[in-house]
Amino acid sequence: MSSELRIPTGIAGLDRVIEGGVRDNTTLLVVGSSGTGKSTFAMQYLNYGLEHGENALYISMEEPPEQILREAKMLGFNLDMYYEKELFFFHSKGKDFVKLVDEQLPALVEMNKNFNVKTRVVIDPLTPLTWAISDKQEQREMITKLFYTLKQLGPVLITTEEHASPGETVGEDVLIPIYMSDGAVHLTYRPIGGAFNRSLEIVKMRATRHGEEVYPYIFVRGIGVVVRTTPLVSAEDLRKYDDLFDKAIRTAADIGASDTVLERLAYVKENWTYPFSPKETLQIFFESQGLTDALTKDEVAKRKESSVAADVAIDMTELSASEDDVVMPDLSPVSDETSNEEGLIEIDNLSDLEDMIQ
Repeated sequence: MSSELRIPTGIAGLDRVIEGGVRDNTTLLVVGSSGTGKSTFAMQYLNYGLEHGENALYISMEEPPEQILREAKMLGFNLDMYYEKELFFFHSKGKDFVKLVDEQLPALVEMNKNFNVKTRVVIDPLTPLTWAISDKQEQREMITKLFYTLKQLGPVLITTEEHASPGETVGEDVLIPIYMSDGAVHLTYRPIGGAFNRSLEIVKMRATRHGEEVYPYIFVRGIGVVVRTTPLVSAEDLRKYDDLFDKAIRTAADIGASDTVLERLAYVKENWTYPFSPKETLQIFFESQGLTDALTKDEVAKRKESSVAADVAIDMTELSASEDDVVMPDLSPVSDETSNEEGLIEIDNLSDLEDMIQ
């Protein structure tokens, strides 16, 4: 798994499948239609940081702070105790938003440099901005500037509402925010049997090994969102394939792989968290690096005895060669005595060739 520091989101179950949390100074986008619980995700994310000694900035595009605090209390989050101490609000609408991005947020970032306390940021929702700017290029430039500025404060969670057309996986109106974010999760719900069945899917998560399933989630008062997941790999299975990796690394070294390739194999070993064997992946990697043309010592000896040159590929599906059992094939030039095999006709000049053709 990655050795980079991970910051827990506080969203129960989600951190299990994103290597323990989000990376610092990144943006996590929560995309979903109305009623999927985007604001609950945002409140839960901020509440966890506040309870663990962090500061929080809530940028609201629609609801005033008082309403957000009331809704948080109904979910079991007492944000009132942090209000205007560790928790601060920006309530921005329409034309004020440009001033917020161009002036207020940069000033806040500069002021925050004097403090060592990490600040979590929420924008809930980003939708009014995307609706207010119809020009896609202008929208992209504004979102880029906004994301860049906020990431200097700490990890950022942004919610945005989508309106997907039938057959669309993700609505077209949220494609630019998804593209510009470091990570994105998609929330959906479907009415089945008289109840709403909500599910979460990770669309992207840069520099992170993440789960690729569709995960159901529920709302629990006092906890918030609970995503029903299992860890990507259990603790007892984390080092399950070390012996296979060690054999692969020894084989690569014996074949003559570069130090860079050996370092990459060691890195893969340390970060392999998939629940299946890496055998096929290693085989494909060896082939891509041109490391499959090795001959065993016994095979080389036999070929020297028979004076036959041939290429025999090592069976990488087993990756079981011992340290002293593999050498590079003999690729030295064949001597003049053996270069003219039976059946070949020697031609000294072009006139000989012309006579043969006639």
